[in-house]
Amino acid sequence: MSTETTQIHNIGYRNYDGPRLGRAYARRSLFSQSLRGAYGLGGSAKSKVLPMILFAVMVLPAAIIVAVAVANPVATDLPIKHTAYAIYLQAVIGLYLAAQAPQSVSRDLRFKSVPLYFSRPIERIDYVLAKFAAMASALLILTAAPLVVLYVGALLAEFDFADQTKGFAQGLVSVLLLSVFFAGLGLVLAALTPRRGFGVAAVVAVLTISYGAVSTVQAIAYETGSPGAIEWLGLFSPVTLIDGVQTAFLGATSAFPGGDGPSAATGIVYLLAVVALVLGSYAVLMRRYRKVGL
Repeated sequence: MSTETTQIHNIGYRNYDGPRLGRAYARRSLFSQSLRGAYGLGGSAKSKVLPMILFAVMVLPAAIIVAVAVANPVATDLPIKHTAYAIYLQAVIGLYLAAQAPQSVSRDLRFKSVPLYFSRPIERIDYVLAKFAAMASALLILTAAPLVVLYVGALLAEFDFADQTKGFAQGLVSVLLLSVFFAGLGLVLAALTPRRGFGVAAVVAVLTISYGAVSTVQAIAYETGSPGAIEWLGLFSPVTLIDGVQTAFLGATSAFPGGDGPSAATGIVYLLAVVALVLGSYAVLMRRYRKVGL
């Protein structure tokens, strides 16, 4: 080769000398980004509309209840228990999960960006834990905010402090369990397909349709004189599972027909079922991302 035509170009590449923040930082960043995305923060105005509307729908009834309680001089307690609030508004929670769980995972699957996460330093377990924790945290914000409104309103109305604090604590435990449980189910259903629409339909079907079907069959069992079957039928819907757990262990009033929820013994079965489904959801997500991460 002629030396007159040979040239060496310095294109400016150099080694990175900055701090290497590692897996923990990457995991926290993914969690933060996913949590913000669950409410459309950092995205377009369009992405904020639905989650913010659903958040307002969750909080507004609590604000109305508080206003009525404060304005009523003879009231001594809130007309609704903290543990019952999420059950009454379970349709709103289901819509939120159906909209945001696919948003959290379906786009990564559709555009095949998951292998980029796993290049380094993040690993499969980091991705799954960050997404799981972010979805659970988003649901906890959605469900705990109205409980805070109810609690503050009850204190402003000068209701019994000990009773209200106990009820508020029981409600927080209930929605924490609900948030973790629903987050796992929603992410599993959304991760099964890269199509967001299919994920939305799957979450709605599992949460809303199952609740309607189980409630209908429970009502039939109650009317036909088979009350013993009601508590066992509650095992077949996510919403009634949470209702059964909080009735057995958190002093809640059951929404089951007749108002008789599961006993403490049956409540253990409910609790074990919820724990098994949470762990199963995590295992399914780990298996799912072992395949798509290649």
